[in-house]
Amino acid sequence: MNITKDWNNDFFDGIRSILRDARQKAYASVNFMMVEAYWKIGQRIVEEEQQGRQRADYGDFLIRELSRRLGDEFGKGFSLANLKNFRQFYVTFPDFNISYALRSQLTWSHYRLIMRVENSDAREYYIREAAEQNWSTRQLERNIATGWYERLLKPPVESQPVAATNNVVPEFIKDPYVLEFLGLPEGETVHENQLESAIIAKLQHFLLELGKGFSFVGRQFRISSETSHFYIDLVFYNYLLKCFVLIDLKSGKLTHQDIGQMDMYVRMFDDLKKGEDDNPTLGIILCRDKDHTVVRYSVLHESQQLFASKYLRVLPSEQELRLELEARHVLEPLEIDGGRDE
Repeated sequence: MNITKDWNNDFFDGIRSILRDARQKAYASVNFMMVEAYWKIGQRIVEEEQQGRQRADYGDFLIRELSRRLGDEFGKGFSLANLKNFRQFYVTFPDFNISYALRSQLTWSHYRLIMRVENSDAREYYIREAAEQNWSTRQLERNIATGWYERLLKPPVESQPVAATNNVVPEFIKDPYVLEFLGLPEGETVHENQLESAIIAKLQHFLLELGKGFSFVGRQFRISSETSHFYIDLVFYNYLLKCFVLIDLKSGKLTHQDIGQMDMYVRMFDDLKKGEDDNPTLGIILCRDKDHTVVRYSVLHESQQLFASKYLRVLPSEQELRLELEARHVLEPLEIDGGRDE
């Protein structure tokens, strides 16, 4: 009998799985305790600084001395920069019920990124989404840098149930979409078929940019009437909204014809493809540019099923993103000395 040959691979894989799960749980537990410890250290630093506030240089002295002593006893990890981050962690979340509010899925690196977000509602959103959607720190950093929260058509409401009605749809749609991962040069003309092919080649990245709940159904999806065939560029299904999402790609500026075409696609899809348990189909026209007057005086303005969003082929600068959001009236125009902040 050859014992090696008869070795049960399923048995070995089962033991390996147990060990891997245990290591992951141990790492998550240690990570949670360390993040909690950093918050408590920040709390003690702030409280000690307040007791010595009559001395202007007391805060700097405290941080330097604490860094030296902790470094001597515990080694690396307690530099001046790190201790200042601990202090900022507590200052940003002073009312944190630390035992309940911390997310075990998030590392200290996640919180270090989030605590630099100025908008408190956005901070809460990033904490929730990063934990629930398992965002890596790199993905979180990109989403914050590209104004993910501000790009949503409507700020999300945590207590509002998802799906049931289209009232929550704007929480799932952005404007603009940032597609820098496609690697398409900004200065060159890109045709719609090139854009579509680039998206398919980077489909996983595109799904991440679309947001939660999206799954890919098909490209150049055909719907047919009695006399004609029509082809929709990209079709997705959102299992949270429980509806199909159609995307029509436009290499130029949004037109009334584009809106009319998408309106027809959505109506046909509802009639021919939507299931009994599905919510109404959504249509997104993804265009290079759009005229807000066209949007305001078209069916897009009142429709709960049609949306038009710009796409950006490169990562926008902070100023470029601000201009995009100002155009949507998400941000008030920033003026300094009578002119726009450059």
